[in-house]
Amino acid sequence: MGTKKITIREALREAITEEMERDPTVFLMGEEVGEYNGAYKISEGLLDRFGPRRVIDTPIAENGFTGLAVGAAMVGLRPVVEFMSFNFSLVAMDQIVSNACKMYYMSGGLFNVPMVMRGCNGAAAQVSSQHSHCMESIFAFMPGLKVISPSSAADHKGLLKTAIRDNDPVIFLENELLYGVPGEVPEGEHLVPLGVANVMKEGSDVTIIAHSRMVEFVKAAIPHLQEMNIDVELIDPRTIKPFDIETVSRSIRKTNRVVIVEEGWRFCGVGAEFGDQIYSRCFDYLDAPIVRVTSTENPMPYAKNLEIATLPSPDRIIEAVKQVTYRA
Repeated sequence: MGTKKITIREALREAITEEMERDPTVFLMGEEVGEYNGAYKISEGLLDRFGPRRVIDTPIAENGFTGLAVGAAMVGLRPVVEFMSFNFSLVAMDQIVSNACKMYYMSGGLFNVPMVMRGCNGAAAQVSSQHSHCMESIFAFMPGLKVISPSSAADHKGLLKTAIRDNDPVIFLENELLYGVPGEVPEGEHLVPLGVANVMKEGSDVTIIAHSRMVEFVKAAIPHLQEMNIDVELIDPRTIKPFDIETVSRSIRKTNRVVIVEEGWRFCGVGAEFGDQIYSRCFDYLDAPIVRVTSTENPMPYAKNLEIATLPSPDRIIEAVKQVTYRA
């Protein structure tokens, strides 16, 4: 079976379309997903294709429509909830934390909550403090939620299809600045299992763990590191929770050095959890302490130069690799 080159936006649209065609219990809801074809045009054409009973424009009331989705999931439907931005999911935290991720436990297994909550996560271009939150660590902290944050078009499609079929609530984190990035996607049915990392590049000198948009930053740094004769192994975990420590451990036993790159803040970031699991499993294989590259500890500025200074960058990744390989 061959592949085709499509953007991440198109890959997400294909995933939703295919799952809605396959399963009549799947429906899409959120702000502007219907008449406007989606704030980022992910749902373009879906209202015409499936009608207003399955592509539902909601009021600007995240707590309300997330609660509606939880109830729908409890009685056998499979809602896909689009948050225009995951910054706005904060309005719905009571429904997500108190109901969606705890209902199976609180009901003694009587009620599954098979729903997907998806949308933009992290910073875009100059959207400032209230529209740049990186939410992985917040949702990964909650027992009962699965958290996905892919980087490639193929993984966006395959993981979203898998998430829609999952019987637990899934947080699916995208990035606005990746929507137009093209990639090769397998033709036909394409599913990617949760909890399995992707070794995007094999190498021998250092393991770099990165997800979502940070994968692009690492790719930009790799040619410069190759000029220094540093051979990078790049791993995209794809799913933050569950985290594939087995694949990461195998890599570290080979490279003996680790750099973790994430867009979120350092304190209590997902990289801290990754690091803890690595130290617990691989301490005797490490030839240097783990080095983390994160955003700086401040709200996101609006000014472009300050935004650049806040976010991780290829230069900061290069410096981290030099540090962990004692080239600094």
